[in-house]
Amino acid sequence: MSLHFLDIVVLSIYVISLITVAYLVSRERPGHTKNTEDYFLASKSLPWWAVGASLIASNISAEQIIGMAGSGYVVGLAIASYEWMAALALLIVGKYFLPIFLRHKIYTMPQFLEQRYDYRVKMVMAIFWLGVYIFVNLTSILWLGALAIRTITGIDLVYGMLLLGGFSLAYSLYGGLKAVAMTDIIQVAVLFVGGIILSVVVLFNLADNGGILAGISTLMERAPEKFDLILSPNHPEYINLPGISVIIGGIWIMNLSYWGCNQYIIQRTLAAGSLREGQKGIIFAAYLKIIMPIIVVLPGIAAAIISPGLERSDEAYPTMMQHMPIGIKGLVFAALVAAIVSSLSSMMNSISTIFTMDLYVRYRPNQKETHYVTVGRLVSLTCLVIAMLCARPLLGHFDQAFQYIQEFTGFFTPGIVSLFLLGLFWKKTNANGALSAAIASAFLSPVFKILFPALPFIERVGWVFVLCMAIGMLVSHWTHREEGSKAVELDDIQFTTDKTYNIGAVGVVLILYAIYLAWQ
Repeated sequence: MSLHFLDIVVLSIYVISLITVAYLVSRERPGHTKNTEDYFLASKSLPWWAVGASLIASNISAEQIIGMAGSGYVVGLAIASYEWMAALALLIVGKYFLPIFLRHKIYTMPQFLEQRYDYRVKMVMAIFWLGVYIFVNLTSILWLGALAIRTITGIDLVYGMLLLGGFSLAYSLYGGLKAVAMTDIIQVAVLFVGGIILSVVVLFNLADNGGILAGISTLMERAPEKFDLILSPNHPEYINLPGISVIIGGIWIMNLSYWGCNQYIIQRTLAAGSLREGQKGIIFAAYLKIIMPIIVVLPGIAAAIISPGLERSDEAYPTMMQHMPIGIKGLVFAALVAAIVSSLSSMMNSISTIFTMDLYVRYRPNQKETHYVTVGRLVSLTCLVIAMLCARPLLGHFDQAFQYIQEFTGFFTPGIVSLFLLGLFWKKTNANGALSAAIASAFLSPVFKILFPALPFIERVGWVFVLCMAIGMLVSHWTHREEGSKAVELDDIQFTTDKTYNIGAVGVVLILYAIYLAWQ
């Protein structure tokens, strides 16, 4: 399948518009030179709507759209628990994590770990995150994005990755986080409009143009098993989505790690103009997360009926795009490209921030601000090239790439969440305890996988987390090294949220309660 000329025109308008906007918002006022705060934290001036939009644009990438649609094709609506539980996790991050991070005036998560613990913890986690971001996240975004482009246009995977990488560099390399965050407003708008149009057209086709509700009824009648939110133990996909654990189990550890301890995501809130702006942005993002399954999971479920027998489940979303009318297909394709390049740009900026501010500055201190900005740009380019070279070897043989990514990161997230929770809320935690928790996670996770192969990875994450917390507390108690000397003074932190945040949070909880009550 190839794009019609009109589709190409629509896509071209989107690309040109995005690059133009990125250039305009990246320009500096006369006499001002872009410094590290400008480049890595958008001058700490992002309004709430930019924070919320950038959170979602960074999160919803090829691995989310293509990967979750593929899992929707195989599993059904149960995979949406990743989205809906994330909305609840965001509420916790906004109320309890963000006030502490902003009070410490940090650029990166490793920087906070150094303030709370010591340089050893900072170095271990900085190097770990760089490895995961480059060899897991960046490669998956490029590979799944190129796979989608090949399915839609026939372009070779290598050329698809080059096009995505080049586009991402064109609008983000110069402007840094400000260019990424402000253009994410356009990205999210295109993503939601294009994604909703795709879902609506697919539902109309299912119902023979009978309407959206008729399409949903058809889906539920022809594939009722795809609408089970809580899978039973005899379900073939229970190992990936183990029943009630997707609500109260290890999925919380996965979400708190991703949304509260992850440079790639939290950097947007660190760039907020104030704590209140950051919290309002988080509420905005939580509501967008509730809507996301309509865009990413529903087309996958529909594909199981319309196009059964696909060679790869990750082809579900691109296959559904083939049903779009000329012109609209270009818009939906632009939405998919928007998701991919916004995540690429965000990931590259986070990698360059950690490398420059956590590693490079230590060995080359007291350089000009422009020097560090240049280093950040070079790192962005380098990590993209490395990811392109590694994408096929790492991901070429997986069917459900989304599940692979979740399980791999699940090896380390228990330790990450442990060292952050202990560091934030338990004064007696020291650097030895934090390192022990992190190392224990990397050791215990594969041990659990070998000894208990039938244990779902989400449940494994929960058990390993409990053990990591215990190990971190015990080692801290035994060593007493610098006990409490760098503890977070919670009495100085403002955890009280305003009326807007509280009302928004209650709304999120009620909506999710209604969803799970309806489709339990």
